[in-house]
Amino acid sequence: MTTQPDTTPGSAPGHSLSLTTAAARNLTTTTKTPPQMQGISSRWLLKVLPWVETTGGTFRVNRRLTHTLGDGRVEFVVTGADIGVIPAELREIPLLRGLTDDAALGALAERFEQREYAAGETVVSRGDPVRLLLIAHGKVKRTGVGKYGEEVSLGVLAGGDHAGDQALTPEPGEWEQTLTALTKCTVLALPVEEFREVADRSRALRTYLDEYLSRAIPRQNKRGEAEIELASGHAGEAALPGTFVDYELSPREYELSVAQTVLRVHSRVADLYNHPMNQVEEQLRLTIEALRERQEHEMVNNRDFGLLHNADLAQRIHTRTGPPTPDDLDELISRRRKTQFLLAHPKAIAAIGRECSSRGIYPQQTELHGTAVRAWRGIPLLPCNKIPVSREGTTSVLAMRTGQENQGVIGLHQTGIPDEVQPGLNVRFMAVDDKALISYLVSTYFSAAVLVPDALGVLEDVEI
Repeated sequence: MTTQPDTTPGSAPGHSLSLTTAAARNLTTTTKTPPQMQGISSRWLLKVLPWVETTGGTFRVNRRLTHTLGDGRVEFVVTGADIGVIPAELREIPLLRGLTDDAALGALAERFEQREYAAGETVVSRGDPVRLLLIAHGKVKRTGVGKYGEEVSLGVLAGGDHAGDQALTPEPGEWEQTLTALTKCTVLALPVEEFREVADRSRALRTYLDEYLSRAIPRQNKRGEAEIELASGHAGEAALPGTFVDYELSPREYELSVAQTVLRVHSRVADLYNHPMNQVEEQLRLTIEALRERQEHEMVNNRDFGLLHNADLAQRIHTRTGPPTPDDLDELISRRRKTQFLLAHPKAIAAIGRECSSRGIYPQQTELHGTAVRAWRGIPLLPCNKIPVSREGTTSVLAMRTGQENQGVIGLHQTGIPDEVQPGLNVRFMAVDDKALISYLVSTYFSAAVLVPDALGVLEDVEI
């Protein structure tokens, strides 16, 4: 049986029998999404910070007077395998903070001896003669003896920290703790004999030490603030102490910072291609998203007001071993009352999860702003991809107490500015140039302030 060929018009092979979809699209429109942007993150920091109105463009933080004796970090100069201390950096040691004689500092810097320790080696033992130690690289664990003779951890020292300050006093005594290298360490040591030899040769150093050690330091509370004299538990007509609350003479002031850009849109695009979506509005929306991302980055990393650089040195701690363990998180949140939020890079949060899982610990979740987030001890652990990760694979974890009423961390902005489209952000028309480009100046004004030092803490050198 033979099959007759199809003689229907238009039935030739490859010839369509109906209108193609490609042709049909010429008579209709497509369903479109607004422009998408991969760079938009959760921006939890901007969400959780209480924002304080800063009408004058500057926010002043008044605090009680604190008698700071110095607890800074020492920096070094590296020449190949040799590491030397920068003489001026010795002023970060409390007892040498006010020494202005550069020659004496230079003589002391030359007397430091460089020593290398492998992981697990003992740097100093309890009962050894005290000598001034500067940690140039690595981590050192401090341990002491508890009330009942057991070994207790006293924290970790890392690059830039120092120990053994009492070596610079007339009666240095002995070490009351043991220092053990957790990683490969480079330590610069100044024996007591070398210090005394320099002091004997330098009249300026001897005079400074005599004045410093004889100086009467006002009584302080545990926070370093001038003590408020009070009386309690007395009876009868006891003489009551007089007192007053002293303030800092030069309080810290935070000026509003700015992030800006100029948005350009061709007038032909704005005139002819505004349906179904307004091109100018979409351009502005994505530009504002980018500015908000930059705002959060600056609030974390800016050297003037960024949280990573404004944490008090006493509120910076290091991990005990490298990865972020539950012990490290507990120590971080215990350093302040009412820790409300933890912020970490997503990779650090993953590392925290691995450490918890290895110990059989499974932290619960909590709800924040309608979103389920991880938590530690009930404190939300929020992702923030603006916290940097170093080339060595280390990062930081932030712990905050927020709000002006809690003496915490706050965001600063000014609202009601001209042409405002969001709080503290405005869009101002600039001009139309001879190329028919319409220009808009998009600006956002912001800053962040730490009201008291213990409002913000940082867990540093977190290995991920």
